[in-house]
Amino acid sequence: MVVTADGSASAETQEGLSSRADSDRPSRPVPAADGRVRVLIADDEALVRAGFRVLVDSAPDLAVIAEAGTGAQAVRLARHLRPDVVLMDIRMPIMDGLEAMRIIAADPGTAATRVLVVTTFDQDEHVFAALRGGASGFVLKDTRPEDLLAAIRIVAAGDALLTPSVTRRLIAEFAQRPQRPVRGEELTRLTEREREVLVQVAAGLSNSEIARRLFVGVTTVKTHVSRLLTKLGARDRAQLVVAAYESGVAVPGAGPLAPGSDHS
Repeated sequence: MVVTADGSASAETQEGLSSRADSDRPSRPVPAADGRVRVLIADDEALVRAGFRVLVDSAPDLAVIAEAGTGAQAVRLARHLRPDVVLMDIRMPIMDGLEAMRIIAADPGTAATRVLVVTTFDQDEHVFAALRGGASGFVLKDTRPEDLLAAIRIVAAGDALLTPSVTRRLIAEFAQRPQRPVRGEELTRLTEREREVLVQVAAGLSNSEIARRLFVGVTTVKTHVSRLLTKLGARDRAQLVVAAYESGVAVPGAGPLAPGSDHS
């Protein structure tokens, strides 16, 4: 069934199979019975929601299960339907998307739901707030249709969608802030290699790029990233980037460490 913004339901007839990629953390939201990735659209503009619905439903492995016109409605529907991915606008009435995603991320019942922020705003503060709030990705509304569908699949698979431009904005945000390292106790539990991998993740490198840089296998990198997620209490790579800069492990402007570099 598909639930619309006003709470009505309509029959859902499309069929397909999802294509979920391997990712760093094994636990994933449960897909639809027919294998499709279940998507909730949250935007206060009906025309935008309609456009997203047509686009998402055109993909055989994706299905829109609900629409929300406010952040509060998005939270209620997420708790009731537990979608795989929420396409979340930032500027919405009653409750904005940033607050809605914080609630969804903090609720154990919806903690497995991934949030992909889709907005017309790309200012630094929105990128930073969205990632801190629990977003797994950040794309603009002028993103090409095929790229938006790819972004949904990426976050549904448990990966973070951090484009180089978003990573640069995040680094710039930390560069402007006074150095105030946190997470000291958590950092003591990291091995030297895990700290090294964390720096590479913070630089926006993929698992394969990290593997080449550190001269290890991709599976080894995935294992380290998975352990980092657990030890730092992070949902995905997006929050690992935040943790790396908050902790002082990664330094704005320093770039990825070369093998054997000093990490202190």
